[in-house]
Amino acid sequence: MPSHRSRAARRARAPFIALFIVAVCVLGFASPAHAQTTPVAPTPPSAPTDGGSTDGTTGDGSQTLQIDVAGSNGKPSQSVLIILGLTVLALAPSLLIMLTSFTRIVIVLTLTRNALGLQGVPPNQVLTGLALFLSLFVMSPTLSQMNEEGLQPYLDGQISQSQAWDNASVPLKDFMLANTRSAELKLMADAAKAPVPEDPHDVSLTTLIPAFILSELKTAFIIGFVVFIPFIVIDLVVSSVLMSLGMMMLPPVTISLPFKVLLFVMVGGWSLVVQTLLSAYQ
Repeated sequence: MPSHRSRAARRARAPFIALFIVAVCVLGFASPAHAQTTPVAPTPPSAPTDGGSTDGTTGDGSQTLQIDVAGSNGKPSQSVLIILGLTVLALAPSLLIMLTSFTRIVIVLTLTRNALGLQGVPPNQVLTGLALFLSLFVMSPTLSQMNEEGLQPYLDGQISQSQAWDNASVPLKDFMLANTRSAELKLMADAAKAPVPEDPHDVSLTTLIPAFILSELKTAFIIGFVVFIPFIVIDLVVSSVLMSLGMMMLPPVTISLPFKVLLFVMVGGWSLVVQTLLSAYQ
């Protein structure tokens, strides 16, 4: 019994002991009013410094970063050369088609393949590559002259951009005028409502380039027609022989194709076509 009473007494005193411990902790950790930290006055902001002037110098006279368009010794800067290079690369396919002999050469090679009756041989990649290198061969004198008279003096800082353009456009105009018919040139001049100048070199490039492309297309189709003639004769002869033999169900192309290929190889057809194209530009 005494043990039960002592336990009950301890249980009754436990809430009071807990309240006493909590009160001691609160009083011990509480800070007195006079012990609070005094706030520090804020630091006033400093005066702003001069960020620089419009002439590229700062307030203390030091230089800032600038991008100069003109390079040293009057030569164009690297940034200008990079921009020009990217522009040429972006316009290279259009310039190759419009301003060179590529159009005539690739059309003639394609028509020759069609005249043989071979739709996929040689492949388009082969014909395009051959036309590209033949165009570089034909245009090499013009490109060399443009480089010597326009590009190199500009890179050396001897002439300005406008002078370089004028000097480089003269050889290109000479090439296009030599391969442009007067009828196409007059057609484009009439479309532009401008008279054809007495000196062909005074024609603007916007009039000369379309006339040059039209002349190249006409010349290419004329050469293609001449290439088609011997193969048409072979097809007619084979068709007549088959009709006389009563073999009307046999397609004439099946018989004429080997003969056309044999004839083309015996006479050196590709060499003759390429020689005709190159001689036309010379």
